[in-house]
Amino acid sequence: MSTNDLGDFLRARRDLVSPDAAGLISHTVRRVKGLRREEVALLAGVSTDYYIRLEQGRERHPSEQVLDALARALRLDEAAAAHLFRLARPAPRTAPSVPAPEVSPQLAQLMDHFMEVPACVVSPALDFLATNPVARQLYCGFAAIDNLQRMIFLDPAAREFYLDWDHAAQGAVGNLRALSAPFPDDPRVTEVIGQMSRHSPAFATLWARYEVRPRTSEEKRLWHPQVGELRLHYQAFTVTGAPGQQLFVYSAEPGSPSDDALRLLRSLAADQAADGAPHRPHRDGTTRTHRTSPAPAEEHEARTHDDQCTDRT
Repeated sequence: MSTNDLGDFLRARRDLVSPDAAGLISHTVRRVKGLRREEVALLAGVSTDYYIRLEQGRERHPSEQVLDALARALRLDEAAAAHLFRLARPAPRTAPSVPAPEVSPQLAQLMDHFMEVPACVVSPALDFLATNPVARQLYCGFAAIDNLQRMIFLDPAAREFYLDWDHAAQGAVGNLRALSAPFPDDPRVTEVIGQMSRHSPAFATLWARYEVRPRTSEEKRLWHPQVGELRLHYQAFTVTGAPGQQLFVYSAEPGSPSDDALRLLRSLAADQAADGAPHRPHRDGTTRTHRTSPAPAEEHEARTHDDQCTDRT
């Protein structure tokens, strides 16, 4: 983690705002891709010197009014503005510093026996802590169902599974920053960010943008090697009894082709369960037969599909 997270965030976010979007007219050749420091200061109503001190980490106690003005100047949405406040005013140490490590037996039972749609529980590092049978069948084309960042950026299957891979990648990185922000002391988050930054240039580029986008609800277009295209509605729920955990649920429009495809996935999952279902992932997102952390992309080039999941034809 940087010792000047607030300054890093401000620099990255002003790079994303064009003068036109901010309502500024420039008649000179620009050497920066976004706003200059003095332009942010002008829009926020603070002195240029004060804003420079903020970026450099020499001023660490901006007022609420200044933070509100900076959020407007940088055109931050609600999630990004909340992140700005969090960086400027860290939570007291009475708040949980690391996420809950285990999925409760009651939630695991609910997912396995009462939910007929794909469902999984993830950590702030986007490790899979639990998956139900339908979710395991949905993701069966991946080499391992362990960490969503690794799966999207390092597993070749992702380019086929996500019909809009760029959108999925951007969303996953924004979600990682949003979910992990309340837990700056979680070593697993630091580990995932470091390993992904080393092994995936695409991840490193997106992470440097400092976009904070919690993924709470959206439509996803996926491709499954056995049932074809799926148009699913994704919904995220906070597990209130376990700090940091999120329950992801995927559903389809009743009566749609995707609804029929989900029924087929349930049937395939039932067949797989009869043959012996894989173990639920551990805290770090691995099963007993899977690796313990993200690995270089080249190690995944020779991956194989599960026996129940055939290649796309």
